[in-house]
Amino acid sequence: MEKVKNYILESVDEVRNKVTWPKFNELQGSAILVLVASLIFALVIGLIDLGFNNALGWFYREF
Repeated sequence: MEKVKNYILESVDEVRNKVTWPKFNELQGSAILVLVASLIFALVIGLIDLGFNNALGWFYREF
């Protein structure tokens, strides 16, 4: 049980004193970057899906 207690105390100490946390502006910039990248990715996947849907619709109507 002592090992578990020691592990938890060392983990808390590391998170409080040894981790470099990003500033709010950095977090905001990263969040915006992720949002824009997600929107672009969703748009590309949507266009691919629309293309396949139209191609398969045409294929099944013709044959």
